[in-house]
Amino acid sequence: QVQLVESGGGLVQAGGSLRLSCAASRSIFSFNAMGWYRQAPGKQRELVARITIGGNTNYADSVKGRFTISRDKAKNTVYLQMNSLKSEDTAVYYCAAGTGPQYWGQGTQVTVSS
Repeated sequence: QVQLVESGGGLVQAGGSLRLSCAASRSIFSFNAMGWYRQAPGKQRELVARITIGGNTNYADSVKGRFTISRDKAKNTVYLQMNSLKSEDTAVYYCAAGTGPQYWGQGTQVTVSS
């Protein structure tokens, strides 16, 4: 059973930064891709950022230039660095892995106050 554990969420003022972490219970290179998704109240879950096993990345248009996805092979951890946060970034952020994605974390709340 794969476990993905997110951390790093919290309350931040608009313009601030947060870094989310996703620790996996097995090698992150055992997944073809890993990503961060988010779901705001009353909205559908959406892809925020994704990184493939080969290192290719893609981002939602709304976060390009502000968010960066990265990974640490030794720590089996994927990160999401979020800068210049806006109130519309407020959501529960989920880490996901595999095709589909197949595996999901429990989510971490990010709240941006304006």
